[in-house]
Amino acid sequence: MTAMTPTEAARLSLACLDLTSLNDADTEADIARLCERAQAPIGPVAAVCVWPRLAAFARAQLPTHIGVAAVANFPDGGTDVQRAVRDAGEIVQAGAQEVDVVLPWWALQAGDDAAASAVVRAVRRACEGLTLKVILESGELGATGDTALITRACRIALAEGADFLKTSTGKTTRHASLSAAEAMLAAIASDPQARERVGLKPSGGLRTVADVQPYLALVTQHLGAGALNPQRFRIGASSLYADIEAILSGNSSAPTGSIY
Repeated sequence: MTAMTPTEAARLSLACLDLTSLNDADTEADIARLCERAQAPIGPVAAVCVWPRLAAFARAQLPTHIGVAAVANFPDGGTDVQRAVRDAGEIVQAGAQEVDVVLPWWALQAGDDAAASAVVRAVRRACEGLTLKVILESGELGATGDTALITRACRIALAEGADFLKTSTGKTTRHASLSAAEAMLAAIASDPQARERVGLKPSGGLRTVADVQPYLALVTQHLGAGALNPQRFRIGASSLYADIEAILSGNSSAPTGSIY
């Protein structure tokens, strides 16, 4: 694709941003501030991502063109199917549009693919019609540098109806990485049922538009430039917003040339 300027990359990042607040002590006041940022004059984000208990409040603060996502089975990725389904049910009842569920990655590490599948399958059924993003915790699955477990997690998530593959909860020390994203994109591209439908959501550790740039290039490489939109690409972040705002307001020290 043609080179993208920092301003163009910032606008795309904003349009694809899931502005996130998942602090244990979050209150309605915190989410009200998040929702104000989500619809600031520089332009709207794709969605806000919050705890299930705050999803209904967030939905009430936002126009319909900004989505509300909430997390399920988060952050530990347990194997308790009933707990995960309860989370999903609360999100559905809140009027949210998107569910970000943690795949039981540690069960996968232990060789229990069935437990990982069961949670994702149950949540998919519980939130039929909503966008389902499956969090793989790819930093932990790929901690040894081998992406084989990440690929296995991708195949499980895709088989159970994921709409997005998401790298991380942001609650571990290992966040999004290019190697994990490449493995996830390759899994999407190689699946005939997914390659024209499923998207990628890198999350954790993305603080600047320059951090996002390599992911844009990878999406283009594996899925095509047509996948660079909120229906196929999301970014899970909160601190990234400040850099986007600085670039779009002309207050950034970012270089003015193309970033790729």
